[in-house]
Amino acid sequence: MRTAYYSAKPISDYAKTLTYQLQNAPASRVIYPGAGPFDERHGYTKLPDLLARLQERGFVIRAQAEFSPAMQSFAAQGFFPPYREKVQSGLFLADCRNETIFDFNYPQRVYQHPQQIPLLVAHSLLFIENRNLLTIPPQANPVMDWPRFVMAAVSQVGKVLAIGGQSAGGSTLATQIEKFRHSPMGLTQSFEDKAIQIISGTIRAYQHGPNTQGVRTRIVQDYLNTVPLSSAPGHGEVHGVGDALYAWFGTDFNRANMLLAQPEQAETATERARYFRQMLSLMIAQRRPSYYLLQGHADLEELTNSHIRLLARAGIIDASLRDKALNEQLTFVRLQANKAKDEADSRKGINSARLRLGNLLNQPMYDLDRLDLNAHSTLHGDVQQKVSAYLKSLANPNTAAQHGLIGERLLSASRTGDVLYSFTLFEKTADGNRVRVQTDSTDQPFDLNEHSKLELGSTAKLRVLASYLEIIAELHQAFVDELPDSLLTMDIAPNDHITRWAANYMATTADRSLPAMLEASLERTYSASPAERFFTGGGLQVFNNFNKDEDGKVPSIRQSLQQSHNLPFVRLLRDIVSYASSYQTQGSTSLLLRADNDPKREEYLRKFVDKEGSEFLRRFFRKYQQKPMEERLETFFDGLKQTPDRLAAVHRYLLPDASFTDFAAFLRNKLPDSDKLTNKKLQDMYAQYGPGKFSLPDQGYIAGAHPLELWVLNYLNNHPKATMKEVIEASAEQRQQVYRWLFKTPNRKARDARIRIMLEVEAFTDIHQRWAKLGYPFDHLVPSLGTALGSSGDRPAALAELMGIIQNDGIRLPTIRIDSLHFAARTPYEVQLGFNASAGERVMRPEVARALKKALGQVVADGTARRLNGSFVKADSSPLQVGGKTGTGDNRVATQVIRGKTVASTATSRTATFVFYLGDSYFGTLTAFVPGKGADDFSFTSALPLQVLKGMAPILRPYVVKTSPMCQPVQR
Repeated sequence: MRTAYYSAKPISDYAKTLTYQLQNAPASRVIYPGAGPFDERHGYTKLPDLLARLQERGFVIRAQAEFSPAMQSFAAQGFFPPYREKVQSGLFLADCRNETIFDFNYPQRVYQHPQQIPLLVAHSLLFIENRNLLTIPPQANPVMDWPRFVMAAVSQVGKVLAIGGQSAGGSTLATQIEKFRHSPMGLTQSFEDKAIQIISGTIRAYQHGPNTQGVRTRIVQDYLNTVPLSSAPGHGEVHGVGDALYAWFGTDFNRANMLLAQPEQAETATERARYFRQMLSLMIAQRRPSYYLLQGHADLEELTNSHIRLLARAGIIDASLRDKALNEQLTFVRLQANKAKDEADSRKGINSARLRLGNLLNQPMYDLDRLDLNAHSTLHGDVQQKVSAYLKSLANPNTAAQHGLIGERLLSASRTGDVLYSFTLFEKTADGNRVRVQTDSTDQPFDLNEHSKLELGSTAKLRVLASYLEIIAELHQAFVDELPDSLLTMDIAPNDHITRWAANYMATTADRSLPAMLEASLERTYSASPAERFFTGGGLQVFNNFNKDEDGKVPSIRQSLQQSHNLPFVRLLRDIVSYASSYQTQGSTSLLLRADNDPKREEYLRKFVDKEGSEFLRRFFRKYQQKPMEERLETFFDGLKQTPDRLAAVHRYLLPDASFTDFAAFLRNKLPDSDKLTNKKLQDMYAQYGPGKFSLPDQGYIAGAHPLELWVLNYLNNHPKATMKEVIEASAEQRQQVYRWLFKTPNRKARDARIRIMLEVEAFTDIHQRWAKLGYPFDHLVPSLGTALGSSGDRPAALAELMGIIQNDGIRLPTIRIDSLHFAARTPYEVQLGFNASAGERVMRPEVARALKKALGQVVADGTARRLNGSFVKADSSPLQVGGKTGTGDNRVATQVIRGKTVASTATSRTATFVFYLGDSYFGTLTAFVPGKGADDFSFTSALPLQVLKGMAPILRPYVVKTSPMCQPVQR
């Protein structure tokens, strides 16, 4: 004790050099902890990975705490940096107005100040754990209790020497706190661990000066708030006596403290004694918390009784409290999940923001809520909650009727509760598209907007139209400087109607500007007749219009978009396929359709096999290289038109060693409703498509896939670490094989049919690249003209991204859901991040974007979305410009097909979607969705989401008609 007088000042002087400073730049000196329950729970150990992840996703460090050189050296030696650790922390999430969305503090029940601790509790704890803490001299080190430490050291030496005797503990409250918070797993596993705890605790005690009296009362507070007390059912990890009283005994922490802080009163004496017994039992249980609190209840009762008697003999408690506490029994409770919290968390306004943040940080909700983090979401909390409540209310038939949802092509009153709704609203800002509302009407964490693959019907026509107008713009650039005679005498492939129209237009028009050409291209007409059978997807298919009254029309492309005619868009996509396959497009296989004696054909083939075959391999390699084997196969199978023979042939080629049992299970899983998959049929296919039965080109023909894609998949299955160069080198023979077979087929008609299948497959890889550039979320398109009507699937969020590109004049801006994050405020690990403003990427010509926006406006003005007319009106009574595209997806699995026509099918889901823009600043999607076979009972169309949006208009109108932003920028 006497040495403390001389050592206190130099230790304090050294401790004062261990500092950190927040600076407006990334830090060059900082060491994050590697372990420790406190540091793990608060996220301090995770910060290196979290910061790297966030910077990969567009965030930049705006401010970060930097260690002093002395602090850097101290931490580098494994000691715990000294700072005032937080009593509570957790996730605080604010919306775009800086209003609270979510605020979680952990532990939830704590002593905020030492003065709040009842003396009865403090004295009992000190008697058990650290009797001299408050009575030692002012400059004494509270980390060391020398007599106790010497006894502990002697007992440990005795253990080593196998000398009998009772083991003694040498840890003071201060060293236990260091252990609980910062040592790996909260344990002392070596003499080195103990030394680190003692030195770190000593530095912490003297950090604010040689006098440690104030520190000692905080040590009592920190211990009671920190002590780990196992994990309780219905609660999770328990830290501190406050949460432990509630989690293990169901006791109200505030009431227990109130009674324990007061003298005994007759009417509450028994209750007070019960709380004292519970509190004391927790102080004892910390020695073996999982045993005493989960299993050893009888042992804990016995130990508690003995400590009550000891406390009475020492004069800490009086005889009355002793007797009443001895008469009580510990009654453990098993908590149910907090219903009030569950109900609050089920609100999509909270869950949506938390889920987005959890996905951004790759943290489960339990861990996310306990991070020392302050985050700002882009959501508008008030609008989010109102929209969420509105969508949920539509399950009530009376509410649905009030909003006009009952009727033809809408809903019946008996099934309103079976329909799910998903809504997203973005605001266009200078540096990104900020999500202001994102919610759905389910209570599940699954997000229909972003985690689904749905057939969204005619919304695919918007993607087709975007590709078409981009092609027109490409041809404009190619032809704008050409003379009319040159354009009229061009060698154009017979089926390339788009190029032929563009050449004729540019040769004869007086206005050669791109906007004029785009407007003219929208006036091109296509038949709406369903009488034609289309050779697509490897066979003949027929398509129908939604309304038979359309069958005799020959509408323009603009009219077809406006009224959502099907057949004109099927024919338009066929023309796009022909354009992508024409020999005006460099590297096209269409040259193989030239006459057999055409010398250019042979010349082209040689170049194609070596050069373009390699290019297709590169495409397929890039498609699959980052995926594990199971995901590669799932991606490929998902893109097939799934028939028994196709699936069987591909499975036997890609998984030749699979057993018959695995083969049969695979087909039955993919085709659960097929009644043709008898055991005999399966055995026949297993043998028919066995290894080596077909050449690679034949395998591709049977599968309706590019043979080289099959080969790449097979090669990666066998060589998962292969590089692009190795794949190219290994494929020389296969590239020759894939194309040379074309010259060995004597039947030209059969040969050309195969060429056309390959042409279509290749064309759809080109179309997919166009779609992907505009945000299409999947790795492939189904190579079928049915893609024009939604058969390749889509996501509402991806459609919204396309609408955002149109709203932003062809620039693809990042989607922003979190504006800023502030980790570990007022600690050595503090760091502030903000989303990095981006100029975006131009992915569409501005003229194309404006033409699309104008055409979409006509869909609302006088097309399939006209019921929205008048729903959004400005303050001056003028209408807000609104546009969009409707789509209905009747998602079905065909169970019987005759001559290209499905005659029997089973429903898997039904969707109706509206992707829209509101004025010049807002855009989004609204989807109605019924999952499962029950979708067969519904016949709603896109009229349903339109009517839902119309009913939502009063919520959105005050914000979207204003010229000012919905939210003021967050002050950073």
